[in-house]
Amino acid sequence: MKRFVLIGAAGYIAPRHMKAIKETGNTLVAALDPNDSVGMIDSYFPESAFFTEFERFDRYVSKLKRQDIPIDYVSVCSPNYLHDAHIRFGLRSGANVICEKPLVLNPWNVEGLQDIEGETGRRVYTILQLRLHPALIELKRQVDAAPPGKVFDVNLTYITSRGNWYFASWKGEREKSGGIATNIGIHFFDMLHWIFGEVLENVVYVQSHDRATGYLHLEKAKIKWFLSINYSTIPETVKNNGMRTYRSITVEGKEIEFSEGFTDLHTLSYQAILEGRGFGLDAAARAVEIAHTIRNAQPVGLIGDYHPLAELPLCPHPFDKE
Repeated sequence: MKRFVLIGAAGYIAPRHMKAIKETGNTLVAALDPNDSVGMIDSYFPESAFFTEFERFDRYVSKLKRQDIPIDYVSVCSPNYLHDAHIRFGLRSGANVICEKPLVLNPWNVEGLQDIEGETGRRVYTILQLRLHPALIELKRQVDAAPPGKVFDVNLTYITSRGNWYFASWKGEREKSGGIATNIGIHFFDMLHWIFGEVLENVVYVQSHDRATGYLHLEKAKIKWFLSINYSTIPETVKNNGMRTYRSITVEGKEIEFSEGFTDLHTLSYQAILEGRGFGLDAAARAVEIAHTIRNAQPVGLIGDYHPLAELPLCPHPFDKE
């Protein structure tokens, strides 16, 4: 049984990490979050220590280490802009680290963490769960088996509706979340790179507070992508079914169905890490680079062969009227 601590226990994604720790037969000994709305811990590890102040949490972890009760893993579920600092804390505490995506916001942060891995002898892993989805594993097999020089036409659409709270939180601050492409899109960019190869061209057409759309030319694919958190961008047929989230990947006009099975992929990710098959810094680096380039690109507007949803009218920021 491995001992875990978790940073960011009150966040949206933290319960999936708690579930994964539980289902892989391990234990959570401490958790940290400045927000104390963490009753979900009771469903998994009611005996876990909990702290709202990093200083007391740090002291507790150090005390365990002095008592020869070392922490094996630090799970990082904190806001994106804090990942780098919390990963460093985990490594310097003598633990391996499992960090929710995005691993970090900037490519140079990956390089810095590689240095600390070398200094400490510990490893950093990230959650790239789409690489474990059966439908996408099969798609990669088909792409790998395609004739040399084959370039696929791909459309990626991901819309996950968020209310006005989003813009009042750290997620609505580009400097903290990395913006739409990073916050909701980085695991898709990782998946596309994993399946279709290195980036040859990266163009951004539109980038605003609630959406981003662009074009990626990879070694084996030409990809039109659209990401949004605005409910108004969801197709009417999806709205009529009462859905607020829409995922779609078409390859050569054929829909790849991968909407099911997401809730179990964190547990599969933890199993792989514990068995020595996890995705480390090298695996995460390309998606960080792609998202960083998109975030800092100058949008070119609607020219060329863009995603059909790119023509939807832009919406004002919900706080513009204040």
